[in-house]
Order: sequence, then C-alpha cells, then structure tokens
Amino acid sequence: MDTMLIQLTNQKAAGLIHELEELQLIKVLQENVETVKPKLSDKYKGILSKDEGQKLNEHIKKMRSEWNSI
Repeated sequence: MDTMLIQLTNQKAAGLIHELEELQLIKVLQENVETVKPKLSDKYKGILSKDEGQKLNEHIKKMRSEWNSI
C-alpha cells in the first residue's frame, strides 16, 4: 500500500475524498494536518563547527568595519 500526503486546494475536493473513502477505495488517516516548519536555528544547527563559526563572525565584523570606513 502506498501512502500519500496531499493538500486540498479546493474545498470540493474534500467531498470527493470522503466519497472515495465510503467506496473503500482509500482510507483517510488524518484530517487537518498542519505542516510544521522547523526553526532556522534547528535546521542549520551543527552545519558549521565552532571554529568555523568564530572565523565567520570575525570575517563579518571585518567586512562591516570596512564598509563603515567608506
């Protein structure tokens, strides 16, 4: 059996989905499932090592000071 996640773009589709379920062609597992977006801090956590992060911060500070001196 295959499982699919679909997003209804028209409310009429919900009626069709329920009709398919009544015909025992499909089974609705969950309704009104909210997609959860991960926080950016969680998404990119651990991408840079601590040393790389410190070097990046130093580089950004240097670039900002150069920009401000123009």
